[in-house]
Amino acid sequence: MGGRPARPPNDDDDKGIFVRRISIAGNPLIRTLTGLRGNPRACVYTEPMWGLSMNLCLPYASVFMLAVGLNDVEIGAVASVYMFMQVIFAFLSGPIIDKLGRRLSTAIFDFVAWCVPCVIWMLASDFRHFLVAALFNGVMKVTTNSWDCLLVEDAEKSQITRLYSLVIICGHMSALFAPISSVLVSRLTLVPAIRILYANAFVVMTAKIAVLYRFSTETATGAARRRETQGQSLLSLLRGYGRIARLMARSRGTLYALAISSLVGIVGMVNTTFWQILVSKKLGVPDSALPFFPMLRSLIALAFFFTVIARISQLRLRNPTLLGFASYLCGQALLVLAPAGGFLRYPMLCVSLLFDGFAVGMLAMLAESLVAIHVDAAERARVLALMQMSIMFISAPFGWIAGILSDMSRDLPFAMNLALIAGGIALTAAFYRGGRGAWDSPGRDSG
Repeated sequence: MGGRPARPPNDDDDKGIFVRRISIAGNPLIRTLTGLRGNPRACVYTEPMWGLSMNLCLPYASVFMLAVGLNDVEIGAVASVYMFMQVIFAFLSGPIIDKLGRRLSTAIFDFVAWCVPCVIWMLASDFRHFLVAALFNGVMKVTTNSWDCLLVEDAEKSQITRLYSLVIICGHMSALFAPISSVLVSRLTLVPAIRILYANAFVVMTAKIAVLYRFSTETATGAARRRETQGQSLLSLLRGYGRIARLMARSRGTLYALAISSLVGIVGMVNTTFWQILVSKKLGVPDSALPFFPMLRSLIALAFFFTVIARISQLRLRNPTLLGFASYLCGQALLVLAPAGGFLRYPMLCVSLLFDGFAVGMLAMLAESLVAIHVDAAERARVLALMQMSIMFISAPFGWIAGILSDMSRDLPFAMNLALIAGGIALTAAFYRGGRGAWDSPGRDSG
């Protein structure tokens, strides 16, 4: 420091993603975090409670289903049902959120989509229970939409990428609590330990919902939409989707954001569902050690967030997107190539997580930000609803497909991921061909 004030970081004069050394206090994400007010602060500050609830269970979700008696095809079927429910409720979410408001919608549908399934998962003993839980869990697309609106509608547009970075960081920080899951599994065995974790998730998620509702307010856009939709039926509001679809179809940037978000969503779903199965059943990693690998991936992602990703300019996303996909490609390839036995599997798994950690952090932030940047502010709820519905509709069959592939070979779902990631690289290169590097606002895309 030397008594000289730190030079304010400037995204415009920094080439893409590589950065100079900066102090912790001067980090753009730290400054954004400490400067949050209103709804963005309520949303971001309560997000770590997600890590103390659902993220303690997620590293074991698939192996828990295996232990209860499901096979790979049934697990893939549950994932696809979950995605198809998201298609339905993504479609309905826009009018629901406009009628109820962002704040109330988030409270109601968070409880239905997460607290109710936690009780079912805690008591589940066969395929039917997981299927019913997936039906409730798929309702989460309403709260995904409403929570996004609550987060960004009262925020400055220049803050959007950093807001989503902070949200994703909160999720990754939950990995620090992974040893809790490991200790429970090693002492109680897998099934009873995960039942306890689902009970804990119910309690903590209920508390999160209450705290967020208490410290948030309805957004200005949300209040206006509630007044405008008074007296209108849900069906009449749904008819307005035709105009919204035409608005989206005219925006080249929106279509690109939709494609990238779909690819990232599919790859993420396959990883979430089948990564534990491959590592446990093919590579032979003990169940008690499973949470430590996602913890490593999350710590890697956090390190990149506070250094590389924090410096990304909202106007220069080509190279970060290509780099994120390339990193994902390397990570998934190493996972497929890791041997089933011997010491080499652990170093390869760790290096795979190094690449995955960077890719997950980069692409998750970019996918969320691209959608938010291209949404017409006056129609945010319905545009986000149609975007989310389209993403889920495209993604839904891949859970079932990945389940069939996994039943043939544990490696095949990740081979499919490799093909999808390569498609993302080709799509990004094609979109930016001819020097198209800046994002324009909705309605100003060159087509």
